[in-house]
Amino acid sequence: MSTGLEVTGFLLGVASWLVTGTSLANDYWKVSSFSGSVIISNRQYENLWHSCAEDSSGIAECRDFQSILGLEGYIQACRALMIIALILGLLSMVVSMLGLKCIRIGSANDQTKSKIATTGGILFILAGLCTMIAVSWYAARIVQDFYEPRYGGIKFELGAGLYLGWGGASLSILGGALLCCACKDASAGKSKGAYYAAGQGQKIHKPVSDVDTARAYV
Repeated sequence: MSTGLEVTGFLLGVASWLVTGTSLANDYWKVSSFSGSVIISNRQYENLWHSCAEDSSGIAECRDFQSILGLEGYIQACRALMIIALILGLLSMVVSMLGLKCIRIGSANDQTKSKIATTGGILFILAGLCTMIAVSWYAARIVQDFYEPRYGGIKFELGAGLYLGWGGASLSILGGALLCCACKDASAGKSKGAYYAAGQGQKIHKPVSDVDTARAYV
């Protein structure tokens, strides 16, 4: 059962890394809102790297953010968190693969492999938390600007890239938790079995008294 949980957790972690990468590359992190608009002529959308404008004919023109230092602080932080999440996810996939019981590399025993797989699960959870913080922070700023009555710029709504990010973060945290639980159950079961085996294998020798020796001769 623990092997099945390990493989499931690993596959969920791989899927989360792919979904997180898709989220980072997605253009629609925030999309201009049509709420209150009478005439819709174009649509604007942005992500962490550039902003785009699409006219009524479907032709889009994108412009990359020129200055990193000129960006708002939360965008820079979200960029860093998403990149860290992808790096941690890649590292956790390699570590978890080395810790799977169904893969034999070298002479590592089951206890060592369980520790390696647990480390991979923890890295998956950290990657998921980084992604969750980034997309939630970005979404919170969109909602704040949308409901701010004194905000004079274009109001945006949540885009598909944020939902992909939430999905990738959830898969990463779930996969990491399954890896940690599977390795914990395997270690607990092995320790318990070893304890009973050791207890059953013990033999208690009672001292032989002089009276018993005399009766034996009689």
